[in-house]
Amino acid sequence: MSSQSFCRFTPLIASLPSTVPFVGPEAIERQTGKAVLARIGANESGFGPSPRAMAALSEAAADIWKYNDPENHALKMALAAHHGVKPDNLAIGEGIDDLLGLTVRLVIEPGLPVVTSFGGYPTFNFHVNGFGGRLVTVPYRDDREDLDGLLEAVKRENAPLVYFANPDNPMGSWWDATDVVRFARALPETCLLILDEAYGETAPANAIPPADALIDLPNVLRMRTFSKAYGLAGARIGYAIGMPGTVSAFDKIRNHFGMVRSSTAAALAALSDQAYLRQVIGRIAVARERIAAIATENGLTALPSATNFVAIDCGRDQPFARAIVDGLMQHGVFIRMPGVAPLNRCIRVSAGLEPDLDLFAESLPKVLAALR
Repeated sequence: MSSQSFCRFTPLIASLPSTVPFVGPEAIERQTGKAVLARIGANESGFGPSPRAMAALSEAAADIWKYNDPENHALKMALAAHHGVKPDNLAIGEGIDDLLGLTVRLVIEPGLPVVTSFGGYPTFNFHVNGFGGRLVTVPYRDDREDLDGLLEAVKRENAPLVYFANPDNPMGSWWDATDVVRFARALPETCLLILDEAYGETAPANAIPPADALIDLPNVLRMRTFSKAYGLAGARIGYAIGMPGTVSAFDKIRNHFGMVRSSTAAALAALSDQAYLRQVIGRIAVARERIAAIATENGLTALPSATNFVAIDCGRDQPFARAIVDGLMQHGVFIRMPGVAPLNRCIRVSAGLEPDLDLFAESLPKVLAALR
């Protein structure tokens, strides 16, 4: 076999580099030979899913020989009741990442502009590049996505697609719901808004628009997930909320048998256990306070966060922040950092269990002492 690649890839695919938007902790373990002892870098929930979800996973395992319901009827009905919308306002996908890729495929042809924030969620950019879109990026302002800048770029470029996350990854910042609604309603009706609310459960109540605030706009898709506060990142369950004529377009291109039967059962059980979700949200808030205190104790500055992680301003530049990330890994602490300036002066630490944060608190001053 030749080491050369297959010769009939499309010109677009042949022109793209192989990309892994996020290097996983498993790959870092292989590269460094160091075991991850505190996995607090991928914004997963170390608190785990609801016991009901775990029981549902176990019970559903015996039926794994069956395909999942391709219409996702039960989950749509449950989510509709939870959010106060109708089942035909919902599309189910294999995590938000799957729905992002499908949305780009629905709207973008090669060369069309797509507006997003410079330094925002890189997996979205990966999908845009993969379908030949032209990224138009707007810098953050005061560590928040710049709504006015995004709107101006959409109008200037006549862009058919714009991405905005609230709360934001990687900075943990957020906008009030009134500002989000104002932004959505100011967009041209020819521009589809992806409003990524992956961290909606951990946000202040005034940050997330009510379900009925945007449901009348055909050019808005709100994305939610079971990967964060619900603790089901490995199950890959996400969903989009929008007008029926918009969300039904996913049926034209989605993988109708892509959902995992046991994952769907776990999501239904997790959704039914809101008491457990509230407990987890409380534990996340406590962990954020602990992370902020550790940062302060070490002369660093924790930024306000509405997510299940905290961005910490290291006060210098990218090489310094990167050295902290790499140094912590030498102690078995896996964290991440934003990818572009000026955000990459920061590190990002996920909410975790007490032993994880204990190891972070023990290791960070050692790493900083070695660097200083």
